[in-house]
Amino acid sequence: MNGMEGQITEIEEIASEEINVGLIESYIQKFPENALRFGIKVVMALAVFIIGMEVIRLVRRLVRRSLKKGNADIGVAQFLDSFIKVLMYTVLLFMIATEFGLDATGVAALLGSAGVAIGLAVQGSLSNFAGGVLILLVRPFRVGDYIKADNEGHEGTVKEIQLFYTHLATPDNHVVIIPNGTLANSCIINMSSLGERKIDIFVSVSYDTDIQAARDVLVSVLQDDPAVLKEREQRVLVQELADSGVKLCVRCWAANADYWECRWRLTEQIKNALDNAGISIPYPQLDVHVDGHIQGIAPDLPEKN
Repeated sequence: MNGMEGQITEIEEIASEEINVGLIESYIQKFPENALRFGIKVVMALAVFIIGMEVIRLVRRLVRRSLKKGNADIGVAQFLDSFIKVLMYTVLLFMIATEFGLDATGVAALLGSAGVAIGLAVQGSLSNFAGGVLILLVRPFRVGDYIKADNEGHEGTVKEIQLFYTHLATPDNHVVIIPNGTLANSCIINMSSLGERKIDIFVSVSYDTDIQAARDVLVSVLQDDPAVLKEREQRVLVQELADSGVKLCVRCWAANADYWECRWRLTEQIKNALDNAGISIPYPQLDVHVDGHIQGIAPDLPEKN
Protein backbone atom coordinates (compact mmCIF):
# COMPACT_ATOMS: atom_id res chain seq x y z
CA MET A 1 0.00 0.00 0.00
CA ASN A 2 2.74 2.42 0.87
CA GLY A 3 4.39 1.70 -2.48
CA MET A 4 1.21 2.44 -4.37
CA GLU A 5 0.70 5.68 -2.44
CA GLY A 6 4.22 6.77 -3.28
CA GLN A 7 3.65 6.05 -6.98
CA ILE A 8 0.39 8.04 -6.90
CA THR A 9 2.13 10.99 -5.22
CA GLU A 10 4.89 10.87 -7.81
CA ILE A 11 2.36 10.79 -10.63
CA GLU A 12 0.54 13.79 -9.12
CA GLU A 13 3.79 15.75 -8.86
CA ILE A 14 4.64 14.99 -12.49
CA ALA A 15 1.14 16.03 -13.58
CA SER A 16 1.39 19.26 -11.57
CA GLU A 17 4.73 20.09 -13.17
CA GLU A 18 3.30 19.40 -16.61
CA ILE A 19 0.35 21.70 -15.85
CA ASN A 20 2.67 24.49 -14.68
CA VAL A 21 4.82 24.07 -17.77
CA GLY A 22 1.70 24.21 -19.90
CA LEU A 23 0.54 27.39 -18.20
CA ILE A 24 3.92 29.02 -18.69
CA GLU A 25 3.99 28.00 -22.35
CA SER A 26 0.46 29.30 -22.80
CA TYR A 27 1.38 32.60 -21.11
CA ILE A 28 4.47 32.96 -23.30
CA GLN A 29 2.43 32.25 -26.40
CA LYS A 30 -0.26 34.79 -25.46
CA PHE A 31 2.17 37.42 -24.13
CA PRO A 32 2.61 39.27 -27.45
CA GLU A 33 -1.15 39.42 -27.92
CA ASN A 34 -1.75 40.58 -24.32
CA ALA A 35 1.06 43.13 -24.53
CA LEU A 36 -0.41 44.47 -27.76
CA ARG A 37 -3.85 44.79 -26.16
CA PHE A 38 -2.40 46.54 -23.10
CA GLY A 39 -0.35 48.86 -25.30
CA ILE A 40 -3.43 49.76 -27.31
CA LYS A 41 -5.27 50.52 -24.04
CA VAL A 42 -2.41 52.74 -22.86
CA VAL A 43 -2.34 54.61 -26.16
CA MET A 44 -6.12 55.01 -26.11
CA ALA A 45 -5.99 56.22 -22.49
CA LEU A 46 -3.35 58.82 -23.41
CA ALA A 47 -5.41 59.92 -26.39
CA VAL A 48 -8.54 60.20 -24.25
CA PHE A 49 -6.60 62.14 -21.60
CA ILE A 50 -5.18 64.60 -24.13
CA ILE A 51 -8.57 65.10 -25.80
CA GLY A 52 -10.18 65.44 -22.37
CA MET A 53 -7.66 68.12 -21.37
CA GLU A 54 -8.54 70.13 -24.48
CA VAL A 55 -12.25 69.72 -23.80
CA ILE A 56 -11.78 70.86 -20.20
CA ARG A 57 -9.82 73.92 -21.35
CA LEU A 58 -12.56 74.74 -23.86
CA VAL A 59 -15.33 74.38 -21.28
CA ARG A 60 -13.45 76.52 -18.75
CA ARG A 61 -12.80 79.18 -21.41
CA LEU A 62 -16.48 79.27 -22.37
CA VAL A 63 -17.57 79.50 -18.73
CA ARG A 64 -15.11 82.33 -18.01
CA ARG A 65 -16.24 84.18 -21.12
CA SER A 66 -19.90 83.78 -20.17
CA LEU A 67 -19.29 84.99 -16.63
CA LYS A 68 -17.34 87.96 -17.95
CA LYS A 69 -20.17 88.92 -20.31
CA GLY A 70 -22.61 88.61 -17.42
CA ASN A 71 -20.46 90.97 -15.30
CA ALA A 72 -20.03 88.29 -12.65
CA ASP A 73 -17.79 89.01 -9.69
CA ILE A 74 -14.15 88.06 -10.29
CA GLY A 75 -14.08 85.98 -7.12
CA VAL A 76 -17.13 83.99 -8.23
CA ALA A 77 -15.53 83.40 -11.63
CA GLN A 78 -12.28 82.17 -10.06
CA PHE A 79 -14.11 79.88 -7.63
CA LEU A 80 -16.32 78.32 -10.34
CA ASP A 81 -13.32 77.88 -12.62
CA SER A 82 -11.44 75.96 -9.89
CA PHE A 83 -14.52 73.86 -9.12
CA ILE A 84 -15.14 72.94 -12.78
CA LYS A 85 -11.48 72.07 -13.25
CA VAL A 86 -11.36 69.67 -10.28
CA LEU A 87 -14.73 68.10 -11.13
CA MET A 88 -14.00 67.50 -14.82
CA TYR A 89 -10.51 66.11 -14.22
CA THR A 90 -11.96 63.72 -11.63
CA VAL A 91 -14.57 62.49 -14.13
CA LEU A 92 -11.91 62.15 -16.84
CA LEU A 93 -9.59 60.05 -14.67
CA PHE A 94 -12.51 57.90 -13.55
CA MET A 95 -13.47 57.22 -17.20
CA ILE A 96 -9.90 56.27 -18.07
CA ALA A 97 -9.71 53.94 -15.06
CA THR A 98 -12.87 52.11 -16.15
CA GLU A 99 -11.22 51.36 -19.50
CA PHE A 100 -8.55 49.39 -17.59
CA GLY A 101 -11.14 47.12 -16.00
CA LEU A 102 -12.12 49.18 -12.97
CA ASP A 103 -15.65 48.29 -11.88
CA ALA A 104 -17.58 51.54 -11.50
CA THR A 105 -20.32 49.88 -9.42
CA GLY A 106 -17.77 48.37 -7.07
CA VAL A 107 -16.00 51.71 -6.68
CA ALA A 108 -19.28 53.46 -5.91
CA ALA A 109 -20.14 50.84 -3.28
CA LEU A 110 -16.65 51.12 -1.79
CA LEU A 111 -16.87 54.90 -1.60
CA GLY A 112 -20.29 54.65 -0.01
CA SER A 113 -19.14 52.25 2.68
CA ALA A 114 -15.99 54.28 3.35
CA GLY A 115 -17.80 57.63 3.32
CA VAL A 116 -17.38 58.26 7.03
CA ALA A 117 -13.64 57.57 6.95
CA ILE A 118 -13.15 59.72 3.85
CA GLY A 119 -15.17 62.54 5.43
CA LEU A 120 -12.99 62.50 8.54
CA ALA A 121 -9.82 62.40 6.44
CA VAL A 122 -10.77 65.41 4.29
CA GLN A 123 -12.76 67.39 6.82
CA GLY A 124 -10.23 70.24 6.62
CA SER A 125 -10.61 70.47 2.84
CA LEU A 126 -14.39 70.27 3.10
CA SER A 127 -14.32 73.07 5.65
CA ASN A 128 -12.24 75.19 3.27
CA PHE A 129 -14.61 74.42 0.40
CA ALA A 130 -17.64 75.38 2.51
CA GLY A 131 -15.80 78.52 3.61
CA GLY A 132 -15.20 79.47 -0.02
CA VAL A 133 -18.90 79.04 -0.83
CA LEU A 134 -19.82 81.14 2.21
CA ILE A 135 -17.39 83.90 1.19
CA LEU A 136 -18.94 84.06 -2.27
CA LEU A 137 -22.47 84.16 -0.85
CA VAL A 138 -21.90 86.71 1.92
CA ARG A 139 -19.18 88.65 0.05
CA PRO A 140 -17.25 90.16 2.97
CA PHE A 141 -14.59 91.04 0.40
CA ARG A 142 -13.93 90.83 -3.33
CA VAL A 143 -10.90 90.47 -5.56
CA GLY A 144 -8.97 93.73 -5.42
CA ASP A 145 -10.01 94.63 -1.85
CA TYR A 146 -7.37 95.29 0.80
CA ILE A 147 -8.23 93.24 3.89
CA LYS A 148 -6.79 92.35 7.26
CA ALA A 149 -7.75 88.81 8.11
CA ASP A 150 -7.42 85.84 10.49
CA ASN A 151 -6.14 85.80 14.05
CA GLU A 152 -2.51 86.28 13.02
CA GLY A 153 -3.21 89.66 11.43
CA HIS A 154 -2.29 88.83 7.83
CA GLU A 155 -3.21 91.64 5.46
CA GLY A 156 -2.97 92.42 1.77
CA THR A 157 -4.82 92.83 -1.49
CA VAL A 158 -7.09 89.93 -2.49
CA LYS A 159 -5.76 88.45 -5.73
CA GLU A 160 -7.60 85.13 -6.04
CA ILE A 161 -10.48 83.30 -4.35
CA GLN A 162 -9.93 79.66 -5.25
CA LEU A 163 -11.71 76.45 -4.34
CA PHE A 164 -9.96 75.97 -0.99
CA TYR A 165 -7.66 78.99 -0.51
CA THR A 166 -7.62 82.77 -0.90
CA HIS A 167 -4.42 84.52 -2.08
CA LEU A 168 -3.39 87.89 -0.66
CA ALA A 169 -0.60 90.12 -2.03
CA THR A 170 1.12 92.08 0.72
CA PRO A 171 2.49 95.63 0.24
CA ASP A 172 6.05 94.19 0.20
CA ASN A 173 5.08 91.87 -2.71
CA HIS A 174 4.68 88.65 -0.76
CA VAL A 175 1.83 86.20 -1.36
CA VAL A 176 -0.11 84.99 1.68
CA ILE A 177 -2.28 81.89 1.11
CA ILE A 178 -5.08 81.58 3.70
CA PRO A 179 -7.55 78.66 3.92
CA ASN A 180 -11.11 79.72 3.15
CA GLY A 181 -12.33 77.97 6.30
CA THR A 182 -10.09 80.18 8.41
CA LEU A 183 -11.34 83.33 6.68
CA ALA A 184 -14.97 82.32 7.03
CA ASN A 185 -14.55 81.92 10.80
CA SER A 186 -12.32 84.95 11.45
CA CYS A 187 -12.82 88.66 11.96
CA ILE A 188 -12.13 90.37 8.63
CA ILE A 189 -11.35 94.08 8.30
CA ASN A 190 -12.13 95.24 4.78
CA MET A 191 -10.26 98.50 4.22
CA SER A 192 -11.43 98.97 0.63
CA SER A 193 -15.18 98.49 0.81
CA LEU A 194 -15.91 102.23 1.27
CA GLY A 195 -13.47 103.49 -1.37
CA GLU A 196 -11.62 105.88 0.96
CA ARG A 197 -9.22 105.44 3.88
CA LYS A 198 -8.35 107.68 6.76
CA ILE A 199 -4.70 108.60 7.30
CA ASP A 200 -3.47 109.34 10.82
CA ILE A 201 0.17 110.43 11.16
CA PHE A 202 1.53 111.15 14.62
CA VAL A 203 4.31 113.68 15.19
CA SER A 204 5.66 115.33 18.35
CA VAL A 205 6.76 118.93 18.86
CA SER A 206 8.59 120.40 21.82
CA TYR A 207 6.69 121.99 24.72
CA ASP A 208 7.96 125.49 23.88
CA THR A 209 6.38 125.31 20.39
CA ASP A 210 3.37 127.44 19.54
CA ILE A 211 0.69 124.79 18.89
CA GLN A 212 -1.27 127.01 16.51
CA ALA A 213 1.85 127.76 14.45
CA ALA A 214 2.63 124.06 14.21
CA ARG A 215 -1.00 123.38 13.25
CA ASP A 216 -0.87 125.96 10.45
CA VAL A 217 2.30 124.40 9.04
CA LEU A 218 0.84 120.89 9.06
CA VAL A 219 -2.50 121.96 7.55
CA SER A 220 -0.64 123.66 4.69
CA VAL A 221 1.14 120.36 4.01
CA LEU A 222 -2.23 118.61 3.72
CA GLN A 223 -3.59 121.33 1.45
CA ASP A 224 -0.64 121.07 -0.94
CA ASP A 225 -0.74 117.27 -1.37
CA PRO A 226 -2.74 116.30 -4.50
CA ALA A 227 -3.80 112.89 -3.16
CA VAL A 228 -5.47 114.29 -0.03
CA LEU A 229 -9.25 114.45 -0.49
CA LYS A 230 -10.07 118.12 -0.03
CA GLU A 231 -13.79 117.50 0.53
CA ARG A 232 -13.09 115.37 3.61
CA GLU A 233 -11.94 116.69 6.98
CA GLN A 234 -8.30 117.72 7.41
CA ARG A 235 -7.40 118.27 11.03
CA VAL A 236 -4.40 118.57 13.32
CA LEU A 237 -5.27 117.47 16.85
CA VAL A 238 -3.38 117.34 20.13
CA GLN A 239 -3.21 113.61 20.78
CA GLU A 240 -1.20 113.50 24.01
CA LEU A 241 1.02 115.49 26.35
CA ALA A 242 3.87 113.02 26.29
CA ASP A 243 7.03 112.90 28.38
CA SER A 244 9.30 114.47 25.79
CA GLY A 245 6.87 116.67 23.83
CA VAL A 246 3.36 117.39 22.62
CA LYS A 247 2.08 114.58 20.39
CA LEU A 248 0.00 115.80 17.43
CA CYS A 249 -2.26 113.76 15.15
CA VAL A 250 -2.33 114.81 11.49
CA ARG A 251 -5.59 113.45 10.03
CA CYS A 252 -6.82 113.39 6.42
CA TRP A 253 -8.43 111.07 3.86
CA ALA A 254 -7.22 109.52 0.61
CA ALA A 255 -8.56 107.12 -2.01
CA ASN A 256 -7.69 103.46 -1.55
CA ALA A 257 -5.44 103.43 -4.59
CA ASP A 258 -3.44 106.41 -3.28
CA TYR A 259 -3.30 105.44 0.39
CA TRP A 260 0.25 104.18 0.81
CA GLU A 261 1.92 106.65 -1.53
CA CYS A 262 0.06 109.53 0.11
CA ARG A 263 0.94 108.35 3.61
CA TRP A 264 4.65 107.94 2.85
CA ARG A 265 4.82 111.26 1.02
CA LEU A 266 3.05 113.17 3.82
CA THR A 267 5.37 111.69 6.44
CA GLU A 268 8.39 113.08 4.59
CA GLN A 269 6.76 116.42 3.83
CA ILE A 270 5.73 116.91 7.47
CA LYS A 271 9.32 116.47 8.61
CA ASN A 272 10.64 118.91 5.99
CA ALA A 273 7.94 121.51 6.70
CA LEU A 274 8.59 121.49 10.45
CA ASP A 275 12.33 121.83 9.85
CA ASN A 276 11.80 124.78 7.51
CA ALA A 277 9.53 126.46 10.08
CA GLY A 278 12.16 126.04 12.83
CA ILE A 279 9.95 123.68 14.84
CA SER A 280 11.94 120.92 16.49
CA ILE A 281 10.77 117.33 16.80
CA PRO A 282 11.91 116.13 20.23
CA TYR A 283 13.20 112.70 21.04
CA PRO A 284 13.32 110.95 24.42
CA GLN A 285 16.08 112.26 26.68
CA LEU A 286 17.14 111.43 30.19
CA ASP A 287 18.72 114.05 32.48
CA VAL A 288 20.82 112.57 35.31
CA HIS A 289 21.50 114.74 38.39
CA VAL A 290 24.24 113.46 40.70
CA ASP A 291 23.95 114.37 44.39
CA GLY A 292 27.35 114.45 46.05
CA HIS A 293 25.89 113.42 49.41
CA ILE A 294 24.68 110.05 48.17
CA GLN A 295 26.34 107.24 50.15
CA GLY A 296 29.47 106.05 48.41
CA ILE A 297 30.16 109.36 46.65
CA ALA A 298 32.40 111.80 48.54
CA PRO A 299 31.56 115.51 48.35
CA ASP A 300 34.05 117.97 46.91
CA LEU A 301 36.64 118.89 49.61
CA PRO A 302 38.82 122.00 49.64
CA GLU A 303 42.36 121.38 48.50
CA LYS A 304 45.10 121.52 51.15
CA ASN A 305 48.07 123.81 50.70
